[in-house]
Amino acid sequence: MALTVESDDAYLWLEDLDGADAARWVRDRNAETVAALTGGDAFAALRGEIRRVLDAEDRIPYPGWRGDQFYYNFWTDATHPRGVWRRTTLDQYRRPEPEWDVLLDLDALAAEEGENWVWSGVTVLRPGHGRCLVSLSRGGGDAVVVREYDLGRRVFVEDGFTLAEAKSDVGWIDADHVYVATDFGPGSLTSSGYPRTVRRWRRGTSLAGAEVVHEGHADDVAVWATHDPTPGFERDFVGRRLDFYRSEGHLLTGAGERIRIAVPQDAKWDVRREWLLVRLRSPWPVGGVTHPAGALLATRFDAFLAGERELTVLFRPDARTALSGHFWTRHHLILATLVDVKSRLEVLTPDGEGWRREPLPGVPEFDHSGVVDTDPDNDDAYLLASEGFLQPATLRLGQVGGAVETLKRAPASFDMDGLAVRQFFATSADGTRVPYFVVGDPQAPSGPTLLTGYGGYEIALTPYYNGAIGRGWLARGGTYVVANIRGGGEYGPSWHRAAVRENRPRAYEDFAAVAADLVTRGITTPERLGTEGGSNGGLLMGVMLTRYPSLFGAVVAHVPLLDMRRYHRLLAGASWMAEHGDPDVAADWAFLRRYSPYHNVRGGEAYPPVLLVTSTRDDRVHPGHARKMAARLREHGHEVSYYENVEGGHGAAANNEQRAFVRALTLEFLWRKLAGRAHALPRQVSPVDATQFEDEAAALSQPPGSSRPR
Repeated sequence: MALTVESDDAYLWLEDLDGADAARWVRDRNAETVAALTGGDAFAALRGEIRRVLDAEDRIPYPGWRGDQFYYNFWTDATHPRGVWRRTTLDQYRRPEPEWDVLLDLDALAAEEGENWVWSGVTVLRPGHGRCLVSLSRGGGDAVVVREYDLGRRVFVEDGFTLAEAKSDVGWIDADHVYVATDFGPGSLTSSGYPRTVRRWRRGTSLAGAEVVHEGHADDVAVWATHDPTPGFERDFVGRRLDFYRSEGHLLTGAGERIRIAVPQDAKWDVRREWLLVRLRSPWPVGGVTHPAGALLATRFDAFLAGERELTVLFRPDARTALSGHFWTRHHLILATLVDVKSRLEVLTPDGEGWRREPLPGVPEFDHSGVVDTDPDNDDAYLLASEGFLQPATLRLGQVGGAVETLKRAPASFDMDGLAVRQFFATSADGTRVPYFVVGDPQAPSGPTLLTGYGGYEIALTPYYNGAIGRGWLARGGTYVVANIRGGGEYGPSWHRAAVRENRPRAYEDFAAVAADLVTRGITTPERLGTEGGSNGGLLMGVMLTRYPSLFGAVVAHVPLLDMRRYHRLLAGASWMAEHGDPDVAADWAFLRRYSPYHNVRGGEAYPPVLLVTSTRDDRVHPGHARKMAARLREHGHEVSYYENVEGGHGAAANNEQRAFVRALTLEFLWRKLAGRAHALPRQVSPVDATQFEDEAAALSQPPGSSRPR
């Protein structure tokens, strides 16, 4: 049975991004929140501290490799709030203060063109590396303008490859051809708002006349095409994303023939030189063997296309261990796994008889480590970053089978004396053990505690060093908690699949179990326990507010998904139906209705105070979710604060000034509600810096975007 859109939604008018009434409502709500939370020296000091962390000159400039021996980096700081794209050599990068070759200055470009450009990434031509395709967003949304840039002359290419603002996907084939999927006008987009066709575009010809090489259906998520320029293994691939987890891919031959990559639709696969890797999300019976969900399999690509099914198991999950990623070097494969949410890395080497396994050199035992980059076209080098909740990051350069050197160490951003990291396990409603990390002073009496989580899309929350949380929360005496609930990827596909669609409430039961366990252990009390999450984590916050209000003293939801009746009709929402369900199907709406936060707001119940934060420029999760939720909460007499940044996209902030403001707003709200008072930060700057700090705090007295033209 199909359903029609609800006609009794009194706040549909708040979905109108440019409507005068909606804009007036947003201005009024912003003014109330800014007046209530940002006055006085305490907020200015907090905001200034966070800004100093974000703009710190001594943080690690994480590099990316493009295959030409340079270390590329995009960098923002107080002098370059929009950022500079730059590169240097390894010898220079080893120095405490490298000499950087600035390729593109976004602040200068924005000033010259009168645009609020936000960096959205770059694709460099391989081989050659002389040209690149730069993606720029207006205000931080997912829609971008794409422009070809000449790295040698430091100029945009006149009459080069250029795309108007859209949610585009573009990549190099060679110096004169690109694959492009973009908005070609009516009928060219899927119901999720992404391109439905991909074309091969030749330099000097019109985009409209480019040859269509692959086409999807209107109810697909998107289509894609890519060229692999690896010498001796040049190949082209095309595919359709059927939903968020299922896809089909093809090898595209020179004659235009499409040869299906015959793996399960929900499997992830990639081809590197002679190898095909297949990462399973569900069991796969093949060749007389059933391989489990979460396994990683390897086979020779050409033999697989010819019908052979001799598959080697490179990774098999168990109850505590899941694969988190794999990375090719020239001759080896690095596997990253999680064991009870703690990282392990090893090197696999094909040696003719099978795959030899060894530990990856340079990986510290207790920190969380991840591969930043490899250069599989050229050598067996890898960049490895290691950090922890109380361990600032270290960046190492290693060679498989060779030496490992430390390139950079980040300094501590806050005083960690007396703090510790502990891992506990809560028991959910169905008996499942749910891990979570607690960061803080283990000897402190129960006090203000901030609990966060996500629980969706097979995304794992792993330990990380957060200077803003350190300075703005831990330094005040607060405790920070990260919950690894079902729906995430901490234990692989089964952990995710246990909380999708009709089983979604299991993720919420897990989170509630962690909240209750914190109280049972004496770490905090319900009145002093706050919770915060964003996007899908914002949906989690909405459920906590409306279904588990007695567990929390305050709730914060960033760019949240809240109206589960209309989410699939707003922006990219249709692409998430594989995760949540289709509200237009009666059976799906029956389970969505039970937890949809917007539809479960009730009067006469005691809700904790809530802060909703979103962005007018978020073109992924519509700000209408947060707007309508705030309006309905106000209607029923609940305490709700609302802040909508005029820019920032799905991150709700376009630069460090705005990020500092939003983070300070959040932490100030939580501290006041959980501690019952505003609380000055302990001094975290040296006396030499004090005057500069006071000047910065005074300069940050206005909310971001308040006077900036859109």
